[in-house]
Amino acid sequence: MMIASAPTQEQVDAIAKELAPDVVRIRFKADFDWYGDPALHFRVILSDEASRSDGALDTTQKIRERVKEGLKLSYEERLPYFRFRSESEQAKMKEAIWE
Repeated sequence: MMIASAPTQEQVDAIAKELAPDVVRIRFKADFDWYGDPALHFRVILSDEASRSDGALDTTQKIRERVKEGLKLSYEERLPYFRFRSESEQAKMKEAIWE
């Protein structure tokens, strides 16, 4: 199976900018999933307001769809995985990979 090239951080940053103020930033890593299949792992920092709102589920779904559409991701080439965290959670945890 041929693996499509991974997106650039600049492409991901442009999508994050479109999704502001709900999205603070998006980081990603091209890697493999636990089955060994090619994957893209996205780490999304949400604004505290977006993460606390009643519409957080809708917001995260909108983000997933926009990223997949904007990067023209194909499930046959790389599986996208998303993790979400609020700004205040990241401030407490201070995990460098999310920065």
